[in-house]
Amino acid sequence: MSFDPASPRAILTVAEMQAADRAAIAAGTPGSVLMARAGTAVAEAIAARWSPRPTLILCGPGNNGGDGFIAAAALAARGWPVRVALLGDLKALRGDAAGAAATWSGPLEVARADALGDARLIVDALFGAGLARDLAGDARALVEAIDAHDAQIIAVDLPSGLDGDNGAVRGAAARADLTVTFVRKKPAHLFAADLTGDVVVADIGIGDAIVASLRPTLFESAPSLWRGLYPWPSRDAHKYARGHAVIWGGAVMTGAARLAAHAAARMGAGLVTISAPRDVWPIYAMWRADILVEPRDGLDDWKRALDDARRNAVLLGPGGGLDAHLVAAVEAAAQKSLVLDADALSVFAGRPLPQGALLTPHEGEFKRLFAFDAGDRLGSVRRAAAASGCTILLKGPVTIVAAPDGRAIISTRGTPYLATAGTGDVLAGMCLGLIAQHVAPLAAAGIAAWLHGEAARRVGPGLVAEDLAPMLPAVLADLACGQI
Repeated sequence: MSFDPASPRAILTVAEMQAADRAAIAAGTPGSVLMARAGTAVAEAIAARWSPRPTLILCGPGNNGGDGFIAAAALAARGWPVRVALLGDLKALRGDAAGAAATWSGPLEVARADALGDARLIVDALFGAGLARDLAGDARALVEAIDAHDAQIIAVDLPSGLDGDNGAVRGAAARADLTVTFVRKKPAHLFAADLTGDVVVADIGIGDAIVASLRPTLFESAPSLWRGLYPWPSRDAHKYARGHAVIWGGAVMTGAARLAAHAAARMGAGLVTISAPRDVWPIYAMWRADILVEPRDGLDDWKRALDDARRNAVLLGPGGGLDAHLVAAVEAAAQKSLVLDADALSVFAGRPLPQGALLTPHEGEFKRLFAFDAGDRLGSVRRAAAASGCTILLKGPVTIVAAPDGRAIISTRGTPYLATAGTGDVLAGMCLGLIAQHVAPLAAAGIAAWLHGEAARRVGPGLVAEDLAPMLPAVLADLACGQI
């Protein structure tokens, strides 16, 4: 399973974007032409959203500032009232940025905190994604003044002060209403969406072939990325062809496994079985007619439940109990396609994880298993996946899925309404349902995370976990007919 490296959903790191620039220049497109296209794209995005009004364009000392000069000239040519201010010395500009500055024939002010005046639009073209250090001094004061101003803010590439690769704020950053970036998004556009505002990705003539040559390993989850990987049943499909998912049911928190089972069935698993402790077997058995339930007295019963080779995908953890029995149950299922969630993650703290499994931790569970850097969530998940040999889905406002080979998917489709008990169990069950149908763990997790968020958005306020699985048929119907 692989994603199209030229996909519009590919995400480029700062280094990859710089490499794309170099490749385009080497192929015959001068850097000045790329800059002219970028600045013009900024002006066009602004003119498409706003009518002419007092506009201040703040230019930095590098190529981001060059884009700003081009945008200023383009807006002025449209009759906009434009002021331009430069952070630094005009004579210090070099290369394409110096050439772009020459296109501006109007007055040039000094970019400082007291220069913002009565601007109704402020274009932040100070520093782009390549910022190498924290903002300080006059630059930081200016960015803080932008953030405090009541004008609408347009960022060129990224709001100044954001780290392009992880979205961390380096000293200060101004919250933008619109960000215009180029070729592809960068990780910061996803991790710092509250600061980037709406994001427009402009075409500046760096083609898909160049993007594909970079072999990007990071993608934004969306139907356009994985639609062709969804396991729609064939005309001659039968239930066993669609996989048989098995779930370890707990003795106390019985709702967790039931939420997961319903979700696995809704995602298309041909059969779903819960292995339930005999004492609470009636609770599970009387719940739904379409979910199989088998009584379990001990580990031998669990092993027998796994003997059938058609039972190909197994979920352990939701409501599973924090004891050694769960460790043994995971080890007994190690030859199956595994999804481990909740308690099945916590009991493996300090123990080697079964390689090839899909792990679905929230941040607390992740920290119990792996080293975590809050400033580099993506790097933390990628390192953990490589070290464990597992695919990892780290749940959160921005969900990250990483495979051991370094490929990763980011999903931003979630909603704060998912912050309620049981929604993680539903997500684990959705992953299980796809894996039962032989979808690879990385794709299964990326697809499930996006659909989980889409279902939650449709439910909206008042959402509880039980609402999600019944919403899936409508979401899947729209997916099948190309409506999403």
